Amino acid sequence: MEGLGGGGGGAHYNPRTVEEVFREFKGRRAGMIKALTTDLDNGYAFRNLVETCDLNFAFPIYSLSSALYPLVFVAADVEDFYQQCDPEKENLCLYGFPSEQWEVNLPAEEVPPELPEPALGINFARDGMQEKDWLSLVAVHSDAWLLSVAFYFGARFGFDKTDRKRLFNMINDLPTIFEVVTGAAKKQVKEKSSANHGSNKSKSNSKKGSESQVKQSKPLPPKDEDEVLDEEDGDEHGETLCGACGENYASDEFWICCDICEKWFHGKCVKITPARAEHIKQYKCPSCSSNKRARP
Repeated sequence: MEGLGGGGGGAHYNPRTVEEVFREFKGRRAGMIKALTTDLDNGYAFRNLVETCDLNFAFPIYSLSSALYPLVFVAADVEDFYQQCDPEKENLCLYGFPSEQWEVNLPAEEVPPELPEPALGINFARDGMQEKDWLSLVAVHSDAWLLSVAFYFGARFGFDKTDRKRLFNMINDLPTIFEVVTGAAKKQVKEKSSANHGSNKSKSNSKKGSESQVKQSKPLPPKDEDEVLDEEDGDEHGETLCGACGENYASDEFWICCDICEKWFHGKCVKITPARAEHIKQYKCPSCSSNKRARP
């Protein structure tokens, strides 16, 4: 495979426009996805497939069923990547190239390197965790490296705020390598499809609802007697004055009526709370209470 960075001295490609940087990003991303994923839905079972079919890569390709060609090629990448990341070797990095190829190699010797370097020592954790978890960890670091390379070019060739935002939005429209490796990307596509279906359905229902409203735009039926009484009661309270402070009735205030003189009072003016009022069978305002006490 071609080299770049620590992997070897392949021809260097310097993209200078947003479109070129994005095209380069997609190529590197595709190469790294090849190294980290397999088409097997049950995931990471290629070695079992080889053992079951008694196959090896030295076999002529025509000896395999044509239905297995894509599976073998894709699984061969992830198997090859796994084998190359031997924990007994030195610090290794995973490189992706614009040509959609990948390579595991030592980091660049030059300091500082011509391009940002990917995560160092990815091979050391290989045997210390589940293979799927290890590949997911490498995927996270690969996403970070791809962004750093893309925005390195952006800084080097003077992308302004608008160009940087456009580049990020183009990148952000793609699933991350981590999302692809963990299967989250497929889940998001399904959820998005379901959401769009639900949105279209709701729009249809909304349209039907508006049509039914137009059809049913008839005069409203006469109000019930209870509703009329409630409105009249509200109007009556609107003209009522507090027997203590003389202020108007407000709908958001607690009022209480004296059962003797039938005057209305703000609860706060006569120091009666709604909770206390529930336990009063017959309320007498301060004036009526004092008049009763004054009688012989």
